Amino acid sequence: MAVFVRVVEKGSFARAAEDSDMSTTMVANHVRSLEEHLGARLLERTTRRHSLTEIGSVYLERCRDVLSSVQAADHVAEALRAVPRGKLRMTAPVTYGAHRLVPLIGEYMALFPEVQVELVLNDRVVDMVEEGFEVALRSGSIGNANLVARPLRPSSMLAVASPAYLQRHGKPMHPAELAGHNCLCFMPWGRDSSWRFSRGEETVELPVRGAFACNNGQALLTAALHGIGVVVQADVLLEDAIASGKLVHLLPEWSLPTRSIHLVRTRDARPTPKLRTFVDFLVQRLG
Repeated sequence: MAVFVRVVEKGSFARAAEDSDMSTTMVANHVRSLEEHLGARLLERTTRRHSLTEIGSVYLERCRDVLSSVQAADHVAEALRAVPRGKLRMTAPVTYGAHRLVPLIGEYMALFPEVQVELVLNDRVVDMVEEGFEVALRSGSIGNANLVARPLRPSSMLAVASPAYLQRHGKPMHPAELAGHNCLCFMPWGRDSSWRFSRGEETVELPVRGAFACNNGQALLTAALHGIGVVVQADVLLEDAIASGKLVHLLPEWSLPTRSIHLVRTRDARPTPKLRTFVDFLVQRLG
């Protein structure tokens, strides 16, 4: 269609060929192919000039409309690739996403106001392609070769209890002393789970024994705040309560296992500006 319009506008195959950077024969082949497809002649050819047939005249205007729409679509695509805009759909673990990611998303959206973020919090491993996610945060190892993973700052586990609980039951000075405390169980880790404390080359592994278990970290935080017992959860969930004095960080000279956090995306050869800027922003803030 583009070649046909150019032939009409330039007045000859030769001029259209020069403008299109192709041979005159190739230009003629394009027009001939279009006529064969339509089953009608578009141009009346003489030795001196080419003139439009009646069908060619009507078809010319439709071709111009189509090519104008194609050009507009190209401009839209170019604009979308030039400036971060549109909806960015992502997923993250519930606790990490709610407590650490959401505040940073607010900062990112202030920098790029034309981006809308849709965040789905889920502790299961989602199929990013099947469920339509452009980016995800995942804890633990990444075993999928079809994903590009960027490591972020690991998540540390902390042991805490409320001042009221410690006033009633005493503050443990060694991990072994936790055996005499009500240790709140996080059910996804299993009823027979244990807490492993390390200090240098010394390691103490303590079976979790307590009267309360729950499958939700936020609920365990609430239980600890109400003095029900000692809880071990991720730093992102506990750090605000520790900073405000509502919870006490126990055994700070001992460390619990850390959990790796990765920012992952599918292997897209040309990520959009919204995805590229979001990845760069999170790596800068959490890397």
